[in-house]
Amino acid sequence: MQPLRFYYLIKVQYLGYRLHGWQRQPNFKTVEGLIKKTLKYVLPERRIKVLGSSRTDAMVSANDAAFELFLYDTPLEDLNSFLELFNINLPPDIRAVSIKKVDASFNIIQQPKNKEYLYLFAFGEKSHPFCAPLMANFKEDLDIDAMIAGAQLYQGEHYFGNYCVDPGENSILVRTVNNCSLSPNDLYTASFFPEESYLFKVNGPGFLRYQIRLMMGTLVQLGKGEITLDQIRESLLPENNMVMNYIAPASGLILNKIDFE
Repeated sequence: MQPLRFYYLIKVQYLGYRLHGWQRQPNFKTVEGLIKKTLKYVLPERRIKVLGSSRTDAMVSANDAAFELFLYDTPLEDLNSFLELFNINLPPDIRAVSIKKVDASFNIIQQPKNKEYLYLFAFGEKSHPFCAPLMANFKEDLDIDAMIAGAQLYQGEHYFGNYCVDPGENSILVRTVNNCSLSPNDLYTASFFPEESYLFKVNGPGFLRYQIRLMMGTLVQLGKGEITLDQIRESLLPENNMVMNYIAPASGLILNKIDFE
């Protein structure tokens, strides 16, 4: 007889600066590893399984990430009480925001979703050290107007085979970017932030490995005058093997929002 199984969608936030990404790995502190460790503590002797919606890289943060909790035999009695207990025992750089029960038809991997990533950065004078967990700093002067124009080229359906690392045989290299923009940062503020900082915002149903950071790195190269707008246009064509190779630092990247249909 199959054991009863109960399904919960849990939204979380985390600061990724000290963590080695989402996926559990031996001998490394990861978001998944710390979440599973906490769940085993607050749900002792319970059989559980955790499945994340996004495998963020080392040092990448999340304002709105999600995982599915599979719980066997008996359900949670009180979702609010569980969420409170879960948060009390999570490390301070991980926070559970919400929990809701879902049914067996919900699949966090295959469920249609839309993700929004932000990349926070400044340039010129070195930023205050407190910025390091959230904001990339580029030493050279950057042409922001050119970068704004370059960001708009990514919007729409394009071939992103030149913007990924180690794609698999079955990787889908044509991807859709619903919205893409670069603008002054008016979302995240702190007294120690530089006077001027910027946000690169990308929204779409799914992205390839390192795609956002390669897109950002290419815009930095554009801002430095190392490549042109026409070269970015050409890089998005399937017959062009102009592999982009500047991966922007991970600490500026934030998974800002994930919506499930």
